[in-house]
Amino acid sequence: QVQLVESGGGLVQPGGSLRLSCAASRVFLSFYVMGWYRQAPGKQRELVATITSGGSTNYADSLKGRFTISRDNAKNTVYLQMNSLKPEDTAVYYCNAKNLPLDYWGQGTQVTVSS
Repeated sequence: QVQLVESGGGLVQPGGSLRLSCAASRVFLSFYVMGWYRQAPGKQRELVATITSGGSTNYADSLKGRFTISRDNAKNTVYLQMNSLKPEDTAVYYCNAKNLPLDYWGQGTQVTVSS
C-alpha cells in the first residue's frame, strides 16, 4: 500500500517560516509529478505547487516568491519551504503524487499562522 506521509506543520507567527516534508513508501516518487495542495476551512482544496520528475516547478500565482517546492529522489521525499507566512496561509497541506491514472494523497498536515 502506497503511503505519503506529510510532516513539518504546526503553529507559526505571521512572517515566520515552515518546511513541510512528504515522505513516500512503496512508491518511487521519481516517476511521479509531485504536488502540494492546501485546504482552508470552508474552502475548496487548491493547488500550491507542483514539481515534475525533471525538476520543473509550477506555483499558484499568489504564492510565487514565498513558497518553494523541491524534491530529493534519492530520499524519496518532497519538500515545501514556506516563508513570510500569512494568516491566510492557514490550512491543511496535502502531498500528492500523480502519474495518471495513479493518483496518491497524504493525510495532510495542519499549518496555522497566528500571533
